[in-house]
Amino acid sequence: MTGQNTPPVGIADAFVADTSADTADTTPVDRILDAVRNHLGVEIAFVSRYVDEDRELMNVRSDLDLPMGPGYREPKEDGYCWHVLQGNLPELIQDPADFPFTEQFAITKMLPVGCHLNVPLKLSDGTVYGSFCALSRKPDRSMTERDLGVVRAFAQLAAEQIEINFAEDERRSVLQSSISQLITGNRLTIIHQPIHTLENDAPSGVECLARFPDAAKRGPDKWFSEAGEVGLGVELEMLAVRCALETLPYVPQGFYMSVNASPETIISGALEQALSESTGNRLVIEVTEHQQVDDFAALAAALRRIGPKARIAIDDVGAGYAGLRHIVDLEPDILKLDMSLTRDIHSNSARRALASALVAFSREIGCTLVAEGIETAEERDTLRELGITYGQGYFYSKPLPVVASQQWLLQTEGGRPDHVDVRKPRMPDLSKGVDVGELKMRA
Repeated sequence: MTGQNTPPVGIADAFVADTSADTADTTPVDRILDAVRNHLGVEIAFVSRYVDEDRELMNVRSDLDLPMGPGYREPKEDGYCWHVLQGNLPELIQDPADFPFTEQFAITKMLPVGCHLNVPLKLSDGTVYGSFCALSRKPDRSMTERDLGVVRAFAQLAAEQIEINFAEDERRSVLQSSISQLITGNRLTIIHQPIHTLENDAPSGVECLARFPDAAKRGPDKWFSEAGEVGLGVELEMLAVRCALETLPYVPQGFYMSVNASPETIISGALEQALSESTGNRLVIEVTEHQQVDDFAALAAALRRIGPKARIAIDDVGAGYAGLRHIVDLEPDILKLDMSLTRDIHSNSARRALASALVAFSREIGCTLVAEGIETAEERDTLRELGITYGQGYFYSKPLPVVASQQWLLQTEGGRPDHVDVRKPRMPDLSKGVDVGELKMRA
């Protein structure tokens, strides 16, 4: 596999890798190579590709401690693969001694190379990507054309997986480019949805939602998920945070607003820096749980640092990843009742029982409970009877442009024009005597 007695300086250190089949994070191509090794009883299997005048190892599977691994490159003429492709060597070599031509390759004696099965790796359009190779260190006269057919079949599977990888890489590249451009251009809009006191339906604050240029086609959750996938999750969330904070002057005094952030963003420290000028009396940081939290201790520590700048809320209670013990450890001021529990709660005894238990839990730990997704008067009435203090949803208002939301909060005819009296807006008492609210970036 190499035309040199030893790899070039630095190459061995850079590319000697654990090529054992026991490696946990194997790829589909790795597993195909393991399968062909096990089927044929050979010691090594690899996939290489041609890059300009070189051949590069892409996937290498072996139980041996090899001197080169994925990423190793050499001139393509210096190994078996290229010459098999050119017809200078056959695809099945039972013993290199049968072909004196192989003596020019240093790897023949260094490894040494014994039985060697090698087929071109072709993509669906006929393009030669590289080679698929299985070999042992001892000659094997029992290998036949039938075994070579097995290698061809596995090579086809590998080629199909490589094309899937190409498509995925292209998709990620497009995503990264579009998200980066959106962040650079600040192409994100914030709208507000009012939050109301259930006791008298008076508006108390707003929930701010992020909207993207293609809002008619897909929701913000998709954007945030894809940004996380390509390593831009924190950057995109922080754009939403900054845009949201810019809308705070449109929230009248006596009302409240909060910023929603993922554990990753909170732990990163970027949010803490963005809140450096906050006095803590008008903001809430709502911890979202759209992914598993890996380090609750780090999250709790970061939230304690943010504490002087904003109150803390936990989103999706009853449906998120955090158990009740973790919620206690995070020391929140507010718990958000997930809309999956709110929906049809007036006619579902199980949801009422769970919501009632969460009301008791929130009281025990000194938190206020806010219900999301209220759509009917029956849901509102049931939540009120259970002791939940605040709520939001289409029953009160759909999301509004920032200026329209400001007018909604200040109107004298009520939070719902047909029945709500808000001539005396009430500040919510969500623990510790501070103004609190919610800014939610993921509608």
